[in-house]
Parts: sequence; C-alpha cells; structure tokens
Amino acid sequence: MLPSIFDDVFGDVFEKSSNEIMKTDVKEVGENYLLDIALPGYDKQNIKLELEKGYLTITATQNSENESKDEKYLRRERYCGKCSRTFYVGEGVDENEIGANYKNGILTVTVPKASKIENKKVIEIKD
Repeated sequence: MLPSIFDDVFGDVFEKSSNEIMKTDVKEVGENYLLDIALPGYDKQNIKLELEKGYLTITATQNSENESKDEKYLRRERYCGKCSRTFYVGEGVDENEIGANYKNGILTVTVPKASKIENKKVIEIKD
C-alpha cells in the first residue's frame, strides 16, 4: 500500500542517504578504474578525497552560510550537510597515481589497479 501524500505533508519523505546523493558509476578502463560520481551543486573546494589503508574516501560538504537568517521556510529540499562514500581500491594503490577532475557536477576519479601506499594522503582535484 502506498502512503498518502497527506499523511505527512511536511515530512522528510525525500531524505536521501549518501549512496543516493553520491550516485557512482565504476568502469574498468585498461589498467585503471574510472569512478564517475554525481555531485551537482557542490563547489570543487568542498570536495575532498583521502586514501588510507587501501580505502578511498570521497567527502563533499554543502553549507548554507550565505543564506539570510531572517528567511522563514516552510520546507527546504536542498541538501545541506556532509556526505561521503568509501571505496576499497586496494592497499597497493599509490595516491600519486590517482587522478581527479570535477566538471559539470561530475567528479571523475581515475584509480590504478596496483601499487603501494602506507599512510593517509589527500588527493588534489584538478579542473
């Protein structure tokens, strides 16, 4: 049975998890994996990639600091907050071999299939 739209007019029926916000396509291209992650509306400087013990974590932050405190909303459906996804890429991956580009709301990450990494590193996103 479908819920009635009138059951909870201002409820959070549209709340999304990180997996739903950060839709990701993963392709195998030659000796690399290519991740296309949908992050529409995010600024590049608010997206961070980290590699630690074979796990690549992508974190995106969206804030509402520019909004007036005087505005009174009945409902806001724009996402504000922080979301992240983690992918196991293997402990042999070197952060210097990972590439990242952000264009038109899509973060494209290229990850090689092999190498070695020991510590947590931050990966720069290029235009």
